[in-house]
Amino acid sequence: MDRSQKEKQVEELRGIFDGAELMVLTHQSGLTVAESTDLRSKMRESGARFKVTKNRLARLAIEGTKFAELADQFKGPTAIAYSDDPVAAAKVVVDFAKDNEKLVVIGGALNDKVLETNEINALAKLPSLDQLRGKLVGLLQAPATKVAGILQAPAGQLARVFSAYGSKDAA
Repeated sequence: MDRSQKEKQVEELRGIFDGAELMVLTHQSGLTVAESTDLRSKMRESGARFKVTKNRLARLAIEGTKFAELADQFKGPTAIAYSDDPVAAAKVVVDFAKDNEKLVVIGGALNDKVLETNEINALAKLPSLDQLRGKLVGLLQAPATKVAGILQAPAGQLARVFSAYGSKDAA
């Protein structure tokens, strides 16, 4: 890889570090192409990304970003999982690591707060933004549905009373 390619890769990584909310660092040794492809597709489905990095270039790119404290963790076969959603990348990586011992979560950061492995695991258990939005919409719609049901009940009772009187008069 020549110097211009390295500079381009550093700029790409810097853009990733500047734009992401959550960064999860992993060690991935021995992942097959199929396993890596499967992980990347799961990450894309959840709105996150997974990228294998060159440690030296990643340490150069991370300088001056909100994730700068993670620079010393770029050792060994490192890859990053990142997302704008504060939960998505952690959820997918932790779930994948449970089934595949070749992927190990080593740490990460949420904005400028460094997270340990156990904190990443706890973050992965939280609902995603989409799930929270769905719950919020459900909570907002539930009272309206109950009010409509309450308002319709007296009208239904009146209709049954009128129907009973009508059938009584006909008999």
